[in-house]
Amino acid sequence: MTTAALDTAGVLVAGEAREGRGEEQTIFEPATGVEVTALRLASTADVDDAVRAAAAALAGRWGRTSAPQRSRLLHGLADAIEADAEKLVEIETRNVGKAVTAVRGEVGAAAAVLRYYASVAGSIEGSANPIGGSLTAYTLRESVGVCGQIVPWNYPLSMAVAKVAPALAAGCSVVLKPDALTPLSALRLGRLALEAGIPPGALNVVPGDGPTIGGHLVAHPEVRKVSFTGSTATGAEVMKAGAPLVKRLTLELGGKSPSLVFADADLGEAVKGCVWSVYSAAGQSCEARSRVLVEREIHDEFLTRFVERAALLRVGDPLAEDTQIGSLISTRHRDRVHELVEAARDQGAQVHCGGEVPSGDGAFYPPTTISDPDHGLAIEQAEVFGPVATVVPFDGEDEAVRLANDVRYGLMATVWTGDPARGPRLARRIESGTIGVNMPYTSFPGVPFGGFKQSGFGREFALETLDDYLETKSVVLWTGKKSPTPID
Repeated sequence: MTTAALDTAGVLVAGEAREGRGEEQTIFEPATGVEVTALRLASTADVDDAVRAAAAALAGRWGRTSAPQRSRLLHGLADAIEADAEKLVEIETRNVGKAVTAVRGEVGAAAAVLRYYASVAGSIEGSANPIGGSLTAYTLRESVGVCGQIVPWNYPLSMAVAKVAPALAAGCSVVLKPDALTPLSALRLGRLALEAGIPPGALNVVPGDGPTIGGHLVAHPEVRKVSFTGSTATGAEVMKAGAPLVKRLTLELGGKSPSLVFADADLGEAVKGCVWSVYSAAGQSCEARSRVLVEREIHDEFLTRFVERAALLRVGDPLAEDTQIGSLISTRHRDRVHELVEAARDQGAQVHCGGEVPSGDGAFYPPTTISDPDHGLAIEQAEVFGPVATVVPFDGEDEAVRLANDVRYGLMATVWTGDPARGPRLARRIESGTIGVNMPYTSFPGVPFGGFKQSGFGREFALETLDDYLETKSVVLWTGKKSPTPID
């Protein structure tokens, strides 16, 4: 593995990259266990400094930046990401352990998301309403203010951009908290924002743990809006912490998403798509379609072909161009995934491929396929967050929909069918924020992404996301000579 020049400052506050005042964090490559760097992360005092810097930016230069200016600055940040792509890809690959080809796509997508919000920044506008007579009203769209944004370890750069871009487009200032395990690309994003001309304090980066640093950020009285991506359990804690101050929240939480494969589907395309949608990113995606529901008449053939394809996936060095699956984030997380697989095996499910911890260094786990699990088992109900798929038969649309909906999550679902009417029909019945039909891909700039049920609320990547970062202020004008007040 080559070594990119890494930022060693632990926080970025008010345009200054410096050591944090919190604990020291050693950053390891999960694929090798080799130390990458060590950073002193943020303390609660650093969070306070960052919030003050964000508020000062709103009161100063950033608050006076017009929508067209913000648009140019976001395009400039996209340019900077593209120019720095090689370094960002290496940093993210080494820090997270995902295959370099996947990370390359994520970095390109981050630039595309910035360009989308740069393009729509000018759409922020109020409205006029001539009430009648001498009364006229109009509305102003103003930024919410200081925003706290918390991103997970599985997509550190792309999730950061998905939150930062609409907030900056709306004129908010941001305190971004990346996970303590994966802070490197977010810190570099903060530096690139400064280089692109975004004023100091508009984007601050304070890596740290969730309970202490994240909790302090959520509960801070000057933070008006919080956007969080992570587990459902932590999302519930974010809601509790924000409740006393009635914080605006966007929560993108867990998932246990299904693929529904019908007998009339193109079986080859369905197998390829289902394999990709669960095993990409080593299954460490909230929208991974880890429950593969297959119509009974094709179940056995589908399972055979699915297992054959999964077993051929190349697992290895994340920086190798032919690697398809890198490592998990840590050996600790890998062990949790394996415990869930072992529990399913002990309870009667059949493991067709994978399901064993490989020897050697790194947090690797092979693509694993399980059939015949009881629907109530943890492997069918809990978010495994690893390269583990269950394949379950169904009989007819009604049972397919019942199984798809019979979990507490509702983030993503994919329908594979040759019937052009079936996809739109089932899209109305499946309880998920996004429904794919005959394609496995998840998010696109301009297409709302978010969850139903315990997968959270609010939407990202879309024009409507801007509404979460804007306040509407109504102004009512009396233009007559005499006041309308009925009391003299």
